[in-house]
Amino acid sequence: MSQELILASGSPRRRQLLAQAGYHFRVVAPRESAECGVCSAETPPVMVARLAYQKAADVAGRIGRGLVLGCDTVAECAGRILGKPADEIRAREMLELLSGREHHVYSGVCLWRVPGGQPLIEVEVTTLAMRVLSPREIDDYLASGLWEGKAGAFGLQDRLGWLEITAGSESNVVGLPLERLADMLRRTG
Repeated sequence: MSQELILASGSPRRRQLLAQAGYHFRVVAPRESAECGVCSAETPPVMVARLAYQKAADVAGRIGRGLVLGCDTVAECAGRILGKPADEIRAREMLELLSGREHHVYSGVCLWRVPGGQPLIEVEVTTLAMRVLSPREIDDYLASGLWEGKAGAFGLQDRLGWLEITAGSESNVVGLPLERLADMLRRTG
């Protein structure tokens, strides 16, 4: 990589994934305005691609040089997009919806070489099955606070044994599909 990798994200999980994979990077968090904008007419892949682009564009406009990485992740179950729950009530609703069901996690990834490059935007999808959760398991998980800041109100990295990946990338579920990123970096030089 000839240019510095710049992570356009405030997510501690994305920082951790990149660091564990051996990438050297710095973080420039996008402004909050770049991270909002759920449009009910959008499908999950369209939404995460747009939000990844918005985050990368926000940071690309504030730096002079670098390879900007923007990413956005949502879960989807039964046609409902599940972003980060605003509160414990929403987290409970999400977990009850997911309990005993197959669902998908989508991540949009945008790489943008600044200056002068064109954004490369791709989407990764992972399919998961969640076993049926008891009311007590949901209560205990909510009380732990581990649901906070996580799309779908759960974290695969919490290793609770509730989830099985049936297709796709484990790192995608945590917030950044490392296999797709490596492929995109190879193609961007």
